[in-house]
Amino acid sequence: MKRDEILAAAACVFAQHGFRGSTTRRIADAAGVNEITLFRQFGSKEALIREAMQHMTQSVGLTALPKVPLDPESELTAWSESFMQHLRLRSSIIRKTMSEVEERPEMSESASYVPRQASNELCLYLTALKREGTAGEDFDPKTAAAMLMGSIFADAMGRDMMPDVYPQPQDEAAHMYSRLLLQAIGVENGSRKTTPKNTRRTKQLSP
Repeated sequence: MKRDEILAAAACVFAQHGFRGSTTRRIADAAGVNEITLFRQFGSKEALIREAMQHMTQSVGLTALPKVPLDPESELTAWSESFMQHLRLRSSIIRKTMSEVEERPEMSESASYVPRQASNELCLYLTALKREGTAGEDFDPKTAAAMLMGSIFADAMGRDMMPDVYPQPQDEAAHMYSRLLLQAIGVENGSRKTTPKNTRRTKQLSP
């Protein structure tokens, strides 16, 4: 069996049972191997779970945001949809990890890798919108990024429990969050006034 298949099985077991419940026997059964194989390849349960978490974050594939924004609404919506899909597909393991971090703080590094990378990329994109003059100047990119990511995270984690709290239809939610953020930072419906500072590449939001 390929190493990545064992890692995927370990991640699934962890999502269901947490660290204590993820015995090497359970993981071996899920992977279709014996426990000796696990210890030979990974050395310990701790090392296996840690690598499984790292493997999960390395196989994400979020939609990339361009360095130079051309169509903010479609670009940000595509990014938001991919981030939301990532969270929904991994909601069980994310919830389980959050419940384990207090007891096992070392797990936070792997668990936070994707959100930190996503936040950095989003901040750079929003900064580019400000620099290009497409957005207004009076906003903090980090705050704006936290607002959008927080909305997406809450939706991905909470919609199944509280569907009436979140925008409908579900498949339009990422677009709604993205569009509202763009409006909040000054990417308006309609043309923005051109200034000598730049030739504003204003992208209108769809009605």
